[in-house]
Amino acid sequence: MNPPPILYLGDTALSGAAGYLAGLMTTYGWAYDYVPSDQAVDLAAIAGRRLYVISDYPSKLFARAAQDRLVAEVRGGAGLVMIGGWESFCGLGGDWAGTAVGDALPVAIATVDDRVNCDQPALAVRVAEHPAVAGLPWDERPPTIGGFNRFTPKAASSTLLELHRFTARRQAGEVAFRLRDRHPLLVVGACGAGRTAALATDLAPHWVGGLVDWGDGRVTGTASGGGGIEVGDAYAGFVRGLLGWARGSG
Repeated sequence: MNPPPILYLGDTALSGAAGYLAGLMTTYGWAYDYVPSDQAVDLAAIAGRRLYVISDYPSKLFARAAQDRLVAEVRGGAGLVMIGGWESFCGLGGDWAGTAVGDALPVAIATVDDRVNCDQPALAVRVAEHPAVAGLPWDERPPTIGGFNRFTPKAASSTLLELHRFTARRQAGEVAFRLRDRHPLLVVGACGAGRTAALATDLAPHWVGGLVDWGDGRVTGTASGGGGIEVGDAYAGFVRGLLGWARGSG
């Protein structure tokens, strides 16, 4: 029996940034229902899901009753993933701190603007083994990203990926790199019987950076109502592993 459709909220529209994640889910044969970033969530759409994905979606459009229903579904065994962006976590209008959904995540969300843009090298580094990040070349070729939301892992959570930011300076004809700081990039945990994850960066341009082209092969996809995408096969594997783990199918 096929699992119920994933509920995917945000990333503006399928004709834009949402086309990346939706295109991959279409390629994988995963059914989903989509809510754009400017539309409110219908309470009736919440029940019976195995996975909820929120990315660049403002909390003001998610009524308290709908949030409470979603959290109840997660406590009952559904997965919840929040992906970074300007309207994720705190962001610029995300404002998820202190909400029912925000409190269900494995991270503490800031109450002030948490957005950071990276203009020098920023690498996604695996710091723990886990099924959500398994089978990918993290050590051989850690990918770059372009921006992220700052958050703090909760005590019972596990940090799987860190962001290592470097300063780069050219001296005497050579470029020297120096580690500047580290930040949690992917944190996972649990809410009742459900699996939860917080990814600090985006999965679509521009914050996704070089991560979108990670890998030697290419994967294509086209969501209904969206444009075609062509991405790196390791990036596609990361998306598949994270969402598959969160919904309990991998």
